[in-house]
Amino acid sequence: MDDKLFSLKGRVIVITGAAGLLGHQHSEVVAQAGGTPVLLDLHTKQIKNLAADLSARHGIPASGWAVDITHETEIVANCADLLSLYGHIDGLVNNAANNPKVEGDGKKNFSRLENFPLATWDADIAVGLTGAFLCAKHYGHAIARQGGSIVNISSDLGLIAPDQRLYRKPDLPGDQQSVKPVTYSVVKSGLIGLTRYLATYWDGQGIRCNALCPGGVENKQDPVFLKEVCSRIPMGRLARPDEYQGVLLFLLSDASSYMNGAILSVDGGRTAW
Repeated sequence: MDDKLFSLKGRVIVITGAAGLLGHQHSEVVAQAGGTPVLLDLHTKQIKNLAADLSARHGIPASGWAVDITHETEIVANCADLLSLYGHIDGLVNNAANNPKVEGDGKKNFSRLENFPLATWDADIAVGLTGAFLCAKHYGHAIARQGGSIVNISSDLGLIAPDQRLYRKPDLPGDQQSVKPVTYSVVKSGLIGLTRYLATYWDGQGIRCNALCPGGVENKQDPVFLKEVCSRIPMGRLARPDEYQGVLLFLLSDASSYMNGAILSVDGGRTAW
């Protein structure tokens, strides 16, 4: 097999939400493939430390930047800085998102639709959906100069509804049960629509856009919840944090050179049921 097929050597890849659990994994695989990960997040110290670590271990010029992707002016300024520093941008991973918590067992459970605060709705949409749009608008425009790849990180819950039975507690009435908040589904479904739009927007310019729909990641969840959710997955388990690396590399590299507008489900088979 041609080693160049999965190589990202010399390619500059912008990764949003890089300080998070999967953001670390995305950054690592880009560096392993010889690419230059550009790490964006609000957690300045974490991403600068991660960039320094990646650079030292892989011999690549990774960099970390504190950018609020809900503010267009910050994205514009950062895009200009990156073009000045590297000369080109070759890929974008729209990974940043709020993760609205499933919590509360009182009479005013905020996770329920009828109680869900408008301010939380606005904040979640701003990061997960508006932020992805703004990044595509500016970093994507830069990528279109020479071609490249955009990957939007959606979710299995962009394809199916959340199974709210997973969060039920037997000692609570229905109107007090916790649920997966509405914004998660809306953001992840919206990213699929954005993917199809972007896949056709830059037609003929060599820029591709696909969506990765991961399932859940095992991360010290409550054992009861873990047992329940795994019973709904044909493979019988959640993903390890590094199990999306291969798929992301595929989507960013020439190995997927004719894939555009695809919605790729990687969820242990959950959406097959």
